[in-house]
Formats: sequence, C-alpha cells, structure tokens
Amino acid sequence: MRWWSVAHFVSNAGTWMQLTVQNLLVLQITGSAAATGLSISVQAAPGLLMGLAGGAAVDRWPLKLTAVVSQALLGAVAFVTAVLVALGQINLGVLMVLAAVTGLIATVDGPACALLGNDLVRPEDVPSAIGVGSLVHNAGRLAGAALGGVTVAFLGTAAAYAGNGLSFLFVAAVIPFLKPARQAAGAARDAAPPAAPLEKTAAADAAAGQMTMRQGITFFLSRPRLVALAAISGISALFGRNYGLTLAVLVTGPLAGDAAAFGTVSTVLAAGGIVGAVLGARLRKPSVRMVGLLAAAGGLLQVTAGLSPSLAVLLVLVLPMAVAESVSDTAGTTVLQTDPPAHLRGRVLGVWSSVRTLWSLAAPPLLGLLMETAGVRGALVIGGLVTAAAIGSGFLLRRRRTPVQVCYLSEGVPAGLRPGLGAAA
Repeated sequence: MRWWSVAHFVSNAGTWMQLTVQNLLVLQITGSAAATGLSISVQAAPGLLMGLAGGAAVDRWPLKLTAVVSQALLGAVAFVTAVLVALGQINLGVLMVLAAVTGLIATVDGPACALLGNDLVRPEDVPSAIGVGSLVHNAGRLAGAALGGVTVAFLGTAAAYAGNGLSFLFVAAVIPFLKPARQAAGAARDAAPPAAPLEKTAAADAAAGQMTMRQGITFFLSRPRLVALAAISGISALFGRNYGLTLAVLVTGPLAGDAAAFGTVSTVLAAGGIVGAVLGARLRKPSVRMVGLLAAAGGLLQVTAGLSPSLAVLLVLVLPMAVAESVSDTAGTTVLQTDPPAHLRGRVLGVWSSVRTLWSLAAPPLLGLLMETAGVRGALVIGGLVTAAAIGSGFLLRRRRTPVQVCYLSEGVPAGLRPGLGAAA
C-alpha cells in the first residue's frame, strides 16, 4: 500500500501538472470559455457509452495486468501530445481527438486502479484506504500545480505533458510488484457472503463467466442511496464543481490575473483538498446525507467566491470550498466502493462512470454558455444557489416521507408487508 501510494502521488502530480496548463492552452488557442468546456466534455464522452463495458472488463480481466496496460497507454497519449505541442502542430481538433482517446482508456483504467488500491488492505480497512487515496490525490494535485507553473516558466508547455507521460510509466512499473492482502484479493473478491441470496446468485454467475453489465445496472438502481449519490453528484457537477474551468475564467477575466495567479489558486485548492482528505480518512461510516450537506455548503461558498472583489479574497474563500469538496468526494467514494459486494464492484463503478460522464458531458458546455451569457460571476452565483436549493429540497422531501413510514410501523404492521418498506426501513 505504501508503494501504491507513492505511485499514486507521482501519477497525480503529473496529471495535475498537465491540467494546470491544459485549460489555459485551450483558452490561448480559441479564446472561448465554451470551447474550453467542450474540450473537457470530449475527454469525458467515451465514459458514457463505454463505462459499463469498462467496469465489466475490470471484473473479468486480471486486475494488475489491466492496470499496467491502461497506464502505459495513457503515458503514450501524453507523450504524443507533448511532441505535437513542442513542434507547434497542436490545434483544437487534434487536442479533441487526443482527449477522446484518453477518455476511452480511462473507462478501464479508473475502476481498475481504484479496486487495485482496495485490494492491498484488509476489507475492514478499505474506508481508510480510500481516505488515504484521497489524501495522496490532493497532495499530488498540490505538487502538480506547483510543478506546472515552474515547468511552463522554464521548460514550456510540452514539458508538462512529457512529465505526465513519465508519471504513467512509473505507475506501470510499480504495479507488478504490488501484493494484494489475502483477505481482499482471495475469497472476498471472487465469492459472495453466504448469507445474502442476491450475492450468492451473482457469485455463481461470476464463477460461470456470466458477469454481465445488466447485473451492475440492476444492483445500482436497486440501492436508493446510490441513486441519491448520483443525483447529488449531478447537481454539483452541472452547477459548480468544475473549478478548473470557472475559476480559470474568473482569475484571467474579471480579476485580471495571469497563468501564475491561476496556479496560485490551484495550489490553494489542492491544499484545501489535502485538509479535506485528512478529515475524510477519519470517516469510518460516511453517509449520503453527509455528502449532500457538504455539497450544499460548497454551493453557498461558491456564491461568495463569485462575488470576490479581488484575488486575495478569492484565495481565502477557495480553501473552505476545497475542504468541503474533498470531504464530500471522499465520503461519496467510500459509499460507492463499499456498498456493492466485491464481485460486483467493477460493474457498479462502470455504472457510476457512465452516470458521472453524463454530468461531465453536460456540465462544461452548460457552464461555458452560462458564463458567456451571465458572466463568470453570475454563473458562479447562480450555480451555487441552484446547488444548495436543489439539495435542500431533496432533504425536505425525504423528511416528509419519513413520518408515514413511522406511522405504519407504530401501528404494528410488519415492515415486510408494507409497500416501500422492508429492509430499507
């Protein structure tokens, strides 16, 4: 797990080094916030159609081999991009194609690396491992943002892409030496607990090689907490979580900053993410309610960020925004990866990849158009208010339904005989 954490850190540092300059590169090429949002959507697009297939492939194929190949392919794409940027042959069309290829590979790489990390610890330690992964992710984000500014200043934009390619190759070299914990990599991954009939059936199908995508969809839709998690994620994505886009436009536009100023904002975001990850790692049993409350708080903080009169004020607000986002993401990831039985997690993550991609495809163009019509400040304020209001309305609707269920149970009617109750109640 320590080796994996080091590899994870190096990989994320490389990724964020590239991302720190990528949005600015698109803005430089096109001068359009909407085009910048479109480039992000193109990279996310393959996950919409191929996310389910990617999750099923991870459940079926050898996990370590799958992760090694996908990391090596991502590294190759990064090197190709670096060469094109260095030769001055990059344009929006080429960048879109490379982004789409990256997104296609990521449909397999994402769930493979997530489950590989979980397999390195005992099942009871998985929530803490997810928290550590979030901490390492944000530490890499902090280092990558800082390296991005230094790299571009001294070596140029192409070097950021080349550095990201090297980080992928480093991860691919480390994976073959990882040793999964026996409890996680053995029976817990290939067989279901004997007490649950649904899991027995799924385990039998897995043993017979019948690991279908439909099983992942059915399980996901049968779990209200996963559906609610998807709704909260969608609202947050559509109206505000794309800080790499909205804050880049805010800093370089109304606040009259430059690439270095945006790098500072990215650094503060990463620092807040680290603090949030430390807090999130201490959550042994996070809930969907917690995820929603933190997302609503982040929306309100976004409103104040949109009204920032100066870069200094924005930097003060960005830190708690990042903390709320990080704790919320860590809690949501823990729920997502621990709720399904082990043999279904790849497919459930595949369903989640498709759902998240749907939001990712819609969010950047929506935010880009909103920024061009209402201005970046208006987009941040409107998005934050919509996020907080929508999540708050969801909590109120849920509370109105609760007394009815309590009334049924207080009348002595067995929960299993009432529609809509049973084990969930």
